Amino acid sequence: MGRSTARRASRRTGGDGAGHRSRSRRRRRRGPARAVLACVALGAVLLTAGAAVAYWRETRPPVTDDQVADVTDALDASTRTPSASSSPSPSSSVTASTSPSASPSASPSTIAIPATGPGTFVTAQADGTTVGTGSRVRRYKVLVEEGIDVRPGAAADEIAEVLADRRGWTRDGTNSFRLVSSGSYDFVVKIATPGTVDKICGAAGLLTRGEVNCSVGTDVVVNLKRWVLGSPEFDGPIHEYRALIVNHEVGHRIGHGHETCPGAGRPAPAMMQQIKGLKGCVANAWPYDESGTYLSGPSVP
Repeated sequence: MGRSTARRASRRTGGDGAGHRSRSRRRRRRGPARAVLACVALGAVLLTAGAAVAYWRETRPPVTDDQVADVTDALDASTRTPSASSSPSPSSSVTASTSPSASPSASPSTIAIPATGPGTFVTAQADGTTVGTGSRVRRYKVLVEEGIDVRPGAAADEIAEVLADRRGWTRDGTNSFRLVSSGSYDFVVKIATPGTVDKICGAAGLLTRGEVNCSVGTDVVVNLKRWVLGSPEFDGPIHEYRALIVNHEVGHRIGHGHETCPGAGRPAPAMMQQIKGLKGCVANAWPYDESGTYLSGPSVP
């Protein structure tokens, strides 16, 4: 092949490295595009992760100032009473004596208070009964942690009895209450061991230290220790203390804030944080008296 023919062939095949340089330039042009695509993909991953974190934060149960105050004040009171020193350790349990008449939710004559439980619950079955005549029907559930000496049906009966009492919230003529076992609900009462209460309340940032109840979002989380033993700060029978728990927390859910003592010798409002002290008032579990008068007190900012 002649010299001129060879030069033409070289131009066609990219001889002398020209073809290699052309391919290198094409690879260099593709390089930045690939880097941009990689950055876009990484950004999408980070945005997705960020959205997941935001979603988790937004779906955490909301905690109100009243709910925080109730836990803080109850815990503060418990540290000033003998009950704090009797708090069960994570590996121990205590047993409280009780009579069936004083504790309708207890099947044996004594109720064990394990330090913690499985964290799973049994839902009380409902018969569809509504208590009260108010047009605003509040649906609620009652759940009891598995493995404890409180029967869900008996606990639900006691709570329904509180809600149906003529001194309770149905007296306002607006609210009525229906126990449900499935579907939507306005609030749920959970009775749980101290350790499980700590986990549920702690997930919302509330420190209960195995001692006190808490309220998280729509959940009223009742410490088994308080359900069985009551509170040293409440001067009254255990059924009255349970009524105070129910009435105070339900009061929050129908729009009532904290109140304080209206005067020495008068009944403490159900919306008063009575665990902080009665300030001269008389312990009381009910929002209304027998005649239908609301037992109010000055609002607490």
